Amino acid sequence: MPSTTNTIDIQVDDRKILDERLDAAVKCLQEAAILTGTHGIMVTRNKPGSYTATLSERSPSA
Repeated sequence: MPSTTNTIDIQVDDRKILDERLDAAVKCLQEAAILTGTHGIMVTRNKPGSYTATLSERSPSA
């Protein structure tokens, strides 16, 4: 797999900023997901205001 970002951690206190950062993280990871053809993108809420977006073999690819 080419050298790309596989995980993006997101820390926020504001809902509007959360939506913007989640959208940006997914967009960033989409390129890598398309290149692999075997990974989807999984977003996990770790705790309030803390999320992780990552490439995952457990998520369906597009």
